[in-house]
Parts: sequence; C-alpha cells; structure tokens
Amino acid sequence: MAWSTRRLADLAGTTVKSVRHYHSVGLLEVPGRAANGYKQYGTEHLVRLLQITRLRDLGMSLAEIAQAGRSDESYLEVMRGLDAQLAESIARQQAVRAELAALMAHPAGPDVPPGFESVADSLTEADRAMITISGVLFDEQGMRDLHGITTDHQEADEGFNTLPADADDNTVRAIAAQLAPVLRTIHEQYPGTITPPVAAGYRGSEAIEALNQAVLDLYNAAQLEALRQAYRLANQGAAVPDRRTDRI
Repeated sequence: MAWSTRRLADLAGTTVKSVRHYHSVGLLEVPGRAANGYKQYGTEHLVRLLQITRLRDLGMSLAEIAQAGRSDESYLEVMRGLDAQLAESIARQQAVRAELAALMAHPAGPDVPPGFESVADSLTEADRAMITISGVLFDEQGMRDLHGITTDHQEADEGFNTLPADADDNTVRAIAAQLAPVLRTIHEQYPGTITPPVAAGYRGSEAIEALNQAVLDLYNAAQLEALRQAYRLANQGAAVPDRRTDRI
C-alpha cells in the first residue's frame, strides 16, 4: 500500500509542511512517484517519520537527528546529552520554585536575596538595599556570613537605624560605642567579613568600591560618622574623635 504525503503526515501526527522540510534537510528519503506524479510513501517512510517525530518530541534538534544518523549508539549518546540538559533545567526550576515558596511564605520584594525572606520585614530600606547589592557582589560563603550577622545582631542596629541626620556629636559617639563591640564580635565570629569573598566576575576592589558607594548613598551623615567611629573603636581600640570626618 502506498500513501500520499497528506496521509503519511496524518498517520505520523505531523504536517505536510514538516514532511517536506524533512525531505529538504535530508532526514526523510523522497519516495518514488506514481504515474499521476504524486509521491508514494511506504512503510519505511512512515517508520522513519515516526522516529523523527518522537525524537523531536524528546527535544532533539534536526541537526542532532541528522548527526546521529540511524545508529542506536549515536542516538544513545545524543540522548545522554539531552538527559543532562534536562537534569540541569529541572534543578534550576526546582530552585526557582523553592525561592518562590520562600517569598510567598514570608512576603518580601523580589529584591531580597534567597535566604533573607524571613528577616526582610524587620530590615530598614537601607539595610535591604545593602543586602540586595551584596547578593550580587559576594559569593555563597559571604552571603551565609551576612545572613548570620543579620539574624544574630539585628537588635544592635535599633539606635543606629533611628539616628537622625542632625544628631549631635554626643549622640553619635554613644551610638558608635554601642556598635563597636558588636562589630568586634562580628569580625571574630565571621572573619571573612573583614575581606569579604566576592562573586565570580568581580575583583575585590570593585566589590568594596561598590559597597562603599552604596553606604554613602543609603545612610545619613550622622549614621556614616557613627560607623566611622565604631570601626575605629572595634579595629584599633582608639579613642573616639570629637570631630566628624568627611569621608569613610
């Protein structure tokens, strides 16, 4: 029995256009023609077309099908590659679903890095922005350290967070004195924060420069001065200066 192009396409669950395309790229042999000029397809054409259709459904490109030829071993090699790609895709999708679940469980903006959803509501806008920027600049270990700091030492930031830009020198020094032992403890618990490990694609100097600029943009003058003084106390044990400096 011979089939027309239309009938062959219907049997294989594809289209006449696809059949003709497979002819043009050499995947499907062109059959002989009847006296009336119509193509006459046989069982071997149907089997090959079903094979091509199945491989396309499995994700193989026409180029991969052509490259594999008709060797079972060649197809097996291509399918191993497809399986590896699918595994990576599934892993990415599962990670996205986990991140979406965390965001839905602890409503937070899309700017909050993974793992920080549960503490996002208690962060100031400036702190959230700093964590968001850090999520791009730091590697996984750096972000784990930052998460630990955010979780364990959040209460120490209350006075700092509410410090007004026009706070007097005594108030700034008091806040710095409160922050200094916290900073010292953080450096002892998380020594990596002294020189944070940066993400691939960034140099350490670039990351520090970006963070410094973010600090200057996100915190007011009194907060910046409190940070300067607190770091001096924590790192050097020096007396707190009476005069404000202009830069960090």
